[in-house]
Amino acid sequence: MQSISLCMIVKNEEEVLELCLSSIKEVCDEIVIVDTGSTDKTKEIAAKFTDRIIDFKWIDDFSAARNFAFSHATKDFIMWLDADDSLDEMDLIKLKDLKNMLDMSVDAVSMIYHYGFDESGNPNFSFRRNRLVKRSNQFKWFGPVHEYLEVSGNIIQSDIAVMHNRAMKQHLPSKRNITIYENRLKKREVFTPRDLYYYANELKDHQKYRKAIRYYDKFLATKKGWVEDEIRACINKSDCYQSLGESENVMVSLLQSLKYDSPRAEFCCKMGDYFMEKKEYEAAIFWYDCAINNKKTDTGGFQNPDYWTWYPHLQLCVCYWRLQDLEKSCEHNEKAGEYRPDHPSVLANRKLFE
Repeated sequence: MQSISLCMIVKNEEEVLELCLSSIKEVCDEIVIVDTGSTDKTKEIAAKFTDRIIDFKWIDDFSAARNFAFSHATKDFIMWLDADDSLDEMDLIKLKDLKNMLDMSVDAVSMIYHYGFDESGNPNFSFRRNRLVKRSNQFKWFGPVHEYLEVSGNIIQSDIAVMHNRAMKQHLPSKRNITIYENRLKKREVFTPRDLYYYANELKDHQKYRKAIRYYDKFLATKKGWVEDEIRACINKSDCYQSLGESENVMVSLLQSLKYDSPRAEFCCKMGDYFMEKKEYEAAIFWYDCAINNKKTDTGGFQNPDYWTWYPHLQLCVCYWRLQDLEKSCEHNEKAGEYRPDHPSVLANRKLFE
């Protein structure tokens, strides 16, 4: 059996850290906590689980902090989590089983990251991240913000899932990331394609839609991005145009994503939304049906099952209602309810049909 060091960077995480460490401690042979300037009880909570608590002066560089944490690991493999992540009981068992079968031929293990959840607690936004790496390979983190761990070699794609406990901290909006990017621009730093993409995302999240569109275009113009990010950039551009009320540019941006791959379920739903907003219900129905029949593929990019499960059915319910086909409208509402029985729209529609 190989040994595992858990390496984390933290700052003011007293609300979530205990849940995180409690969920993972059984599988760790060592826990390294790097604190970047906490002023709450974070260190006190961490001390319940480890005496390896090390200070690191924050320099607006996440990869520097993570590489510092990795440098203090002493075990065969290194695993990383954020303080607002955790594993449930079944995934902890899977991780224990993985630990038992690990050998030194494995260079890295990717795990599913459940980042968003519906009202019933089911994952509705997931993607993969490299979570466990062989220490002797000295893999490094890159990027001051939205950093990534660069790995190579024999990589296992595991079905272990890490949960992001986003709801516990959503009341703490932060301008941290966008400020880091803007400070870098002031210093005239050259942005990588990845920087351009994630800066555009930050601009979009802060409702700076025009500027976000410019940076998505700069990113796409490099032709050096990951294809999943290129597709997402086109879709995010369409969302920006939607917020600006420019419907024709919404369509242009959606169609631009077809340069990179065949239509995904999300693309089909957004096309359906476009036509439904224009009250062209037959065209909308075509695209929602395409979404339902679109096969899920694990590309490693963002996965939102809403777009091939309940959402197109709920929209079809509306379309058929507008076309006065009440039987099909009710049928699709019930199909949406099979996935999301407690969704407010599903429940409201049932009352309407009654």
